[in-house]
Amino acid sequence: MILKTKSLQTTSTPQAIAGQKQEQDVAFFLRRAFKDNPEVLVINDFKFSFNDETAQIDHLIVYTYGFVLIESKSIKGHVKVNNQGEWTRSYNSQWAGMPSPIKQVELQQALLKEMLKHHKSEILSKLLGIKQQGFNGRCWHYLCAVSSNAVIDRKTMPKEISDKLFKTEFLVDELKSIMNLKHKIIRLMNVADTRPDFNQQELDSIGQFLISQHIDSNIQQANHAPVERKQIQPIANTPELELALETASAPTYQLAQSNTAMPQAVATLTPEQHPILSCKHCGESTQYTPMYGKFGYYINCNQCSKNTAMKQACPHCMSKNTKVTKRKETYTLNCVDCGFEKRII
Repeated sequence: MILKTKSLQTTSTPQAIAGQKQEQDVAFFLRRAFKDNPEVLVINDFKFSFNDETAQIDHLIVYTYGFVLIESKSIKGHVKVNNQGEWTRSYNSQWAGMPSPIKQVELQQALLKEMLKHHKSEILSKLLGIKQQGFNGRCWHYLCAVSSNAVIDRKTMPKEISDKLFKTEFLVDELKSIMNLKHKIIRLMNVADTRPDFNQQELDSIGQFLISQHIDSNIQQANHAPVERKQIQPIANTPELELALETASAPTYQLAQSNTAMPQAVATLTPEQHPILSCKHCGESTQYTPMYGKFGYYINCNQCSKNTAMKQACPHCMSKNTKVTKRKETYTLNCVDCGFEKRII
């Protein structure tokens, strides 16, 4: 299940454009593999702060047994890692050093662990009144996904790094091997699998908490952007202006009955035509991701990363006795009282 899509940034340099393209490629493969799996939660481009430190995780996966962090790197050319864990790559036949993405994702994981442990009493429930294990005993993994056209020199690369480095198209296979998800009945029968697991309620709670901690860089930039102040010129109060104002404020039925030549009025929408699904926090009505949680179907806004329930009052009779149904990729709002139905996605 995709909790957050990749946030597109305005980029200008070739390196930034290539980096964003690589993250989009990884997000695409993750979506294809896990969008319909409620036991695998995917958060792309997750930025958070804790204890005066800030981290940005390219791709975070929360699943039944733990967490996987993925760092995306756009590398076009050769990449090598020596025995000291130092990275170099070639570009236009020129070799240069580069920061280790493995060290980078290690630091991100450490901060994420600290934040989850600090808030565990808010996130995890108790099972039969017994305190849960928390986050330390869960499975924690991290990987690095590089461009599919990169040339990886694994002969001289330390094995512990080679085992964490994958080209984009092979990433999902490794993730499935790491997560090793099984049917619930098979889990109960397999006594050798001692991994503590999250139940679905806990998974949903973790996902909702993480989304609430996300820092939207686009909103930050908008809040700090300088406001351009324009000089507003007064408009002369002419007879033509007065006529236009009267036309705009007149009821629709009066305009329809009048034979006077006036600008054509915009037709009033019927209740069935009104858009009924939008983010209740920022008003976004197109850029969102449909999801399912313990409270039913909802949307996660791609602009502000907040959640909004799909279940709403009937736009026809205003009854709150409604329900949302899903058929493949189509979501429909159904009113139990008046029988009104409308596709909302």
